[in-house]
Amino acid sequence: MTPQTILLADDEAHITHVVGMKLRAAGYATVVARDGEEALTLALQHRPNLVITDLQMPYMSGIELATRLRSDERTCETPVLMLTARGYVLDQNELSATNIRAVLSKPFSARDILRRVEEVLGPAGASDSSNLRKVA
Repeated sequence: MTPQTILLADDEAHITHVVGMKLRAAGYATVVARDGEEALTLALQHRPNLVITDLQMPYMSGIELATRLRSDERTCETPVLMLTARGYVLDQNELSATNIRAVLSKPFSARDILRRVEEVLGPAGASDSSNLRKVA
């Protein structure tokens, strides 16, 4: 069975490194982008099962990325997990134009992210689309 693919988009390499290692150890495949524009290009190429993105990135913010993903028919149903600086609150109008399923504040643990990924996608190896549900 082909592993589910997760696109990690963050301009802080240590975050994509640590989170990527945790996700790969759990059985997911990962693709890494260093900014929002690269993330959009990779998402359209790889069609990931999930995108994990930082809010504040060069060239295109995470919210812009999530909005663009939702507006493209190829990625319109791709769920997104958003990483933000502590205390940053996303506007409800911004969120309604996206497929953001959860917002996690930094600092976070890779274990927290894995738990959220499994809530959205199910455990690695599970490809049942009924696992795609809104996470509070």
